[in-house]
Amino acid sequence: MRLSRFFMPILKENPKEAEIVSHRLMLRAGMIRQQSQGIYSWLPIGKKVLDKVNNIIREEQNRAGAIELLMPTLQSAELWQESGRYDAYGKEMLRIKDRQDRPMLYGPTNEEMVTDIFRSYVKSYKNLPLNLYHIQLKFRDEIRPRFGTMRSREFMMKDAYSFDLTREGAEHSYNKMFTAYLRTFDRLGLRAIPMRADTGPIGGNLSHEFIILADTGESEVFCHKDFVNFDIPAENTDFDSVDGLKSIFDKWTSLYAATSEMHDEATFNAIPEAERLSARGIEVGHIFYFGTKYSEPMGAKVQGPDGKEHFVHMGSYGIGPTRLVPAIIEASHDENGIIWPESVAPFDVVVINMKAGDEACDDTCELIYAALTKAGKDVLYDDTDDRAGTKFATADLIGVPYQIIAGPRAVANGEVEVKDRKTGARETMTIEAAINRFVA
Repeated sequence: MRLSRFFMPILKENPKEAEIVSHRLMLRAGMIRQQSQGIYSWLPIGKKVLDKVNNIIREEQNRAGAIELLMPTLQSAELWQESGRYDAYGKEMLRIKDRQDRPMLYGPTNEEMVTDIFRSYVKSYKNLPLNLYHIQLKFRDEIRPRFGTMRSREFMMKDAYSFDLTREGAEHSYNKMFTAYLRTFDRLGLRAIPMRADTGPIGGNLSHEFIILADTGESEVFCHKDFVNFDIPAENTDFDSVDGLKSIFDKWTSLYAATSEMHDEATFNAIPEAERLSARGIEVGHIFYFGTKYSEPMGAKVQGPDGKEHFVHMGSYGIGPTRLVPAIIEASHDENGIIWPESVAPFDVVVINMKAGDEACDDTCELIYAALTKAGKDVLYDDTDDRAGTKFATADLIGVPYQIIAGPRAVANGEVEVKDRKTGARETMTIEAAINRFVA
């Protein structure tokens, strides 16, 4: 993509409304624009990052055996009245009526709807276990939306819902998602700690939040310091292995980690003081097992191997992609801007033409741009006539992992400079070597 033809409205000054680093940098980098309180448009460069985050989430959900569908954002109030949550949910639910005066709502979550889909088609235990997920916009009318897309009213959510015949089966489904979440956050360049958590309006008696430690986080958390030493499950993890996934779950939960709602002071104080960590964090995922909380009132049951009908055991599993993007920025930035992990960067590399209009610089940049694009790399080519300082500032701000810099003096020697955005390291190499570094 040529920068001269791309839509990326960079802001030179820090927006006054931005309270935290991620909100400030997302606005300055032209990733988002606020449309009303707590509601944002995702501009092209922000959308590219969001899509990459969603793709990683999707790959790990599929790897764990979940099956993707897509449910509507608007839901009938009748389903929520069946479950008993319509009146209990609170003012965060946006309630509306259609032209026939039927009560509707903009879904804050999808337990009721997915349970309705399940009960309409699944009648036998032979079709279990089943896990259905989607990635969809949701709405919760937060009393105080803040921090940009970190805590917005409209947001994107990956929510998955598991169905099992027994509690034992449901716990295995829970462990599948637990393991998939560890892998997902690791691929996003994040260290997310699973902490025992309150189930809130979702319900149930088993729940974990995945928390990224950050000073700007709204969650107060308590955990054992050794969490930084735990290995992430491998790509070839056998998600059908009950014992294997239970060992992963037991290993990660053997050390103390809890949100403030579940914090046990006595247990925490029993940990040697040098090994305790109390901090603030950002919630980026939440998983629940809630048994038959929804299946019983909504009649979601199957015939078991004993010939009798059984209410299915359920769980739900959420990840917020539109919250993950700013969380990644909070965890990875410097005074010059964002430092994206390669897995979610909007572009793989930015080619910077230091003297647009100079024939040698133009030819060199065109050669590199064409070669990398042909090799399947997502390349941003800064072909603008901006000053060098502006080009460097833009490249650092948007956080592309690598910069290939072509200036008249270097090009005259058949060379370019390659900069690593994360480390700041610069290396001069031949034009051919620079191309081969990224296409080999």
